[in-house]
Amino acid sequence: MNPNVTITKRVTFIAKEGNENKMKALLSAMVKPSKAEDGCLFYEIVQYENNRRKFMAVETWRDEKALDGHKTSEHYKIYKSSYEPFCEKKYTDELEVLQ
Repeated sequence: MNPNVTITKRVTFIAKEGNENKMKALLSAMVKPSKAEDGCLFYEIVQYENNRRKFMAVETWRDEKALDGHKTSEHYKIYKSSYEPFCEKKYTDELEVLQ
């Protein structure tokens, strides 16, 4: 990976039936502290209006070091240790931002 290129990811979550509100609360708690992190250029999490079980996070980090810092943050550790009971499926896509 080129160290001079930003990192943009899309993470999709499908909540287990009946766990939409728990998943929403857990993911919502990530937004403000993640946006405040050094190296966070963009961080938004959305819930699909046509499928309330589906959530998508889109995040852009200055570089690999910033993303690594995010993964060691306290709020990330809480999310990582808590989401699985509420999540049916999770997948991540690496994105290329077109210029």
